[in-house]
Amino acid sequence: MTYSKPCPACGHPVEMYRNPVPTVDAVILMELSDGREGVVLVERANPPHGWALPGGFVDYGETCENAAVREAREETGLDVILTGLLGVYSDPARDPRHHTMSVVYSAVARNPDALCAGDDAARAVVHPLDSLPELVFDHARIVADFIRQREHLR
Repeated sequence: MTYSKPCPACGHPVEMYRNPVPTVDAVILMELSDGREGVVLVERANPPHGWALPGGFVDYGETCENAAVREAREETGLDVILTGLLGVYSDPARDPRHHTMSVVYSAVARNPDALCAGDDAARAVVHPLDSLPELVFDHARIVADFIRQREHLR
C-alpha cells in the first residue's frame, strides 16, 4: 500500500510505503513474596490506558533485543536478561492507534528490588500469573502463550 508525500526539497510527489510500526514487549517473570510466579505489568499513563506488558517502539538503528531491554528499564527500572523469543504478534488490530507488529521476548530481572514505574508507566507491579487484570492490546494472548510455552517445556 502506497501514498504520495511532497518532497521537502522540490515539492514533487514521492511514493511512500505504509508499513507496520515495529515494537517490542517483554514478559518479565518474577517470584512473588509468597513463592508464586508472576509477571511485571505496567499501568499505562497514556492512551490506551490499562495494564500492559512493558514495551514500546523500536528506535531507528536499534535492534529489537536492545529495544526490549531499554523499554523494560525505562518503564520498570529493571535491568533484564532476555531468556527467549516468545513470538511475533502482528494482528493489524492489536493496537487501536495504528498497525504495529511486536517482537516479544521472555526475560528475567537482574535487580528485582529496583522495580518502579518510569517513562510512560503510572505504576509497575508484579501480578501473579493466576490472577492477572484485564490487559490492553493483545497482551492477554501474549501472556497466555507464555504460560502455554512454559507448561510445554516442563
